[in-house]
Amino acid sequence: MGKINKGRVLLGGLLAGLVLIIIHTVIHRAILGEQWAKAMADLNKPLPTGSAVVGMVVIMFLVGIFIVWLYAAIRPRYGAGPKTAVCAGLAVWFILWLIGFGGLIFMDLLPCNLVGTGVGLGLGEAVVAALAGGWVYKEEEEVKEEVREEPVVPTEPSGPPEPPEPPGTI
Repeated sequence: MGKINKGRVLLGGLLAGLVLIIIHTVIHRAILGEQWAKAMADLNKPLPTGSAVVGMVVIMFLVGIFIVWLYAAIRPRYGAGPKTAVCAGLAVWFILWLIGFGGLIFMDLLPCNLVGTGVGLGLGEAVVAALAGGWVYKEEEEVKEEVREEPVVPTEPSGPPEPPEPPGTI
């Protein structure tokens, strides 16, 4: 069992974060955009812009890195591959979307259908991001195995030199 490859966690996490940003934008702007506009107007708040959007982008990249770190951490027990990536995505979805975002239902700030749809679609969002990040991640030994060195060919003969053949032999 190797150590976690931090470079690959970062690389895979950035890819997972990018996937989260793209899918999240499609879900919450294109699909749920009108519902968000109405909900925010009901709260007498504007839709997020500027620094709020930048903050969300940073958070999505951090969530992506966490998903891939979790994948790397559970990989020795569950094995490498998509099944383990899905497990990591489901764990993060459960903590972040279901408990974190779903808890807003009990605060009665946002409409239940908006929160429920966001939580439900977030399940796919987290799993796809985990699959993308897990696809990039490799253990340190695996990366070393991929870089194969050429065999060393000696430039001088090994062993004693062969004696010269006697003259007149064929």
